[in-house]
Amino acid sequence: MPYSTASVATERPGRYIKQLVSHMGHKTTTEISGDGRGVITLKRGRCVLTPTGVAIEMIATAGDAESLEQVQEVVTRHLLRFATQEELAVKWSAPVGAEEMVIVDPLIGDYVTTQCTPADEVLQELTAKTRETTGGSWTMQVSHDEGAFLTMLARMVGARQAVEVGVFTGYSSICIARGLAEGGRLLACDVSEEWTSVARSYWERAGVADRIDLKIAPAAETLRALPEERSIDFAFIDADKVSYPVYYEEIVRRLRPGGLVVLDNVFLGGRVVDPAYEEEHHVAVRALNDAIVADDRVESVMLSVRDGVTIARRL
Repeated sequence: MPYSTASVATERPGRYIKQLVSHMGHKTTTEISGDGRGVITLKRGRCVLTPTGVAIEMIATAGDAESLEQVQEVVTRHLLRFATQEELAVKWSAPVGAEEMVIVDPLIGDYVTTQCTPADEVLQELTAKTRETTGGSWTMQVSHDEGAFLTMLARMVGARQAVEVGVFTGYSSICIARGLAEGGRLLACDVSEEWTSVARSYWERAGVADRIDLKIAPAAETLRALPEERSIDFAFIDADKVSYPVYYEEIVRRLRPGGLVVLDNVFLGGRVVDPAYEEEHHVAVRALNDAIVADDRVESVMLSVRDGVTIARRL
């Protein structure tokens, strides 16, 4: 599903969006929210329009390039019709597909890693070890900034009972364990003896091995075997995406009020926003993202951190 954007400079962004949504609402499906964000859904695609102080920011999406051009043409033509007091310039960007989407600009990504508390020697060496021993799978390791984020979140909620689904080589485990309150414990769930053997050695080096209980078994089984009481303070999900809905449900029902569950990779490289991607893991994560927003047991926020991170807080 290609998409294209346009930023239209104007002193009347909110007014034009309201006029456009109202007018096109007679012929197609439209909606507008209280903050002025408008959505126009056509037969061959849709356009989202958001007002800023000095422009209309537009995002057009469609199933193919030809349909995208049609969406652009229809929205542009109607928008210009309402601009009787000024001359608007509408210039759409070149179409981009989900496979070409750059979630984090490399320059920004590098800058972010330097603008948080530096990784210590153990974490730096674990990163190098992971790259050496896991081949192309090394990208499954969380970035340093995301690891620091996990430590901070665990500390902020005073976590004493934490759960991690998906250990890999143990970087995120160290980060979470370091954020635990005194006497806190982390239940780390994984199915790989090979990769978690790396984790074990670095947990020892990091001085957190005594706080981590590793369970080698399908995580769904491990979670279902936990007591039913709401005692989990903090949880991190970063494992097989097809099972995300199961992991989320088993954890949320056991989260104490104010407890957090953090889910990684909720963008799936941008593919969650492209309905053309219909593999099982795309469908599962896309559906879970929608379900979390509608889950009245939690309040949630999705952040554009790396490949997307959702934080849900138990009410």
